[in-house]
Amino acid sequence: MDTLNFLTAGMPLITGNKGYKKAFEILDEMNLDGMELEFVHGVRISDVNKEVVKSSNLIKTIHAPFYINLNSKEPEKIDASVQRIIETARVASEVGAFSITYHAAFYLGMDKETVYNTVKEQTKIITDVLSDERIKVWVRPETTGKATQWGDLDEIIRLSKEFEDVLPCVDFSHIHARYNGISNTYDEFCKIFEKIEKELSDKKPLENFHAHIAGIAYGEKGEKHHLNLYDSDMNYKDLLRAFKLFNVKGAIVCESPNIETDCKIMKDYYLSI
Repeated sequence: MDTLNFLTAGMPLITGNKGYKKAFEILDEMNLDGMELEFVHGVRISDVNKEVVKSSNLIKTIHAPFYINLNSKEPEKIDASVQRIIETARVASEVGAFSITYHAAFYLGMDKETVYNTVKEQTKIITDVLSDERIKVWVRPETTGKATQWGDLDEIIRLSKEFEDVLPCVDFSHIHARYNGISNTYDEFCKIFEKIEKELSDKKPLENFHAHIAGIAYGEKGEKHHLNLYDSDMNYKDLLRAFKLFNVKGAIVCESPNIETDCKIMKDYYLSI
């Protein structure tokens, strides 16, 4: 990508029930850059809506359904999770989205290396299918907000080294919450970018970035729920300064409850730096 783009997680709230066409019009009017489609309960989008989304010149990403666990103790749930990710990628390819993301797995009390290998095995199935179908979409496990969830930054970087079309989706709010409040200073943000750039340099990851940002409530066990930026301690200004320093390009998706308001706040601040 040529620039850093600011997207809402789903349709702007003021869209109401007026659908994707109106949502993209609102984003354009607000000078925002696009939308992450939210497939919360399943990969459900009509052919008509696919055409509407495809016809927009704004940036699109997609969040796969939340009911995903590539490390389930029940094989049928693993298979269903794999299929949901594949189906999400298929829709992404159809509508012109450049990236998909998902919460990949839970540890379920298992050894971390065992879980990593299980996630890797299932990721190979996913990427093999997409390769066979000639679908070119970035597949991005998201950094997760609780210690019970697979997906710290090191694990996702490691997985990204294994597969050509896999890169991290860096949820900075989740990283902040996962460790009960660390990773919230300018220096810490810079170290995240340095690590990703160094470890995945062959993919030029800072030129193809996918991030989530929101206010967030957390405790000793990690993430509780999202908050609006002004109701949280999320140091988004220093984070955006780090984005600017590293000349990061790609998509920032705002997941605050007031999605379009905080998205606009972040974009305006970024442009003012």
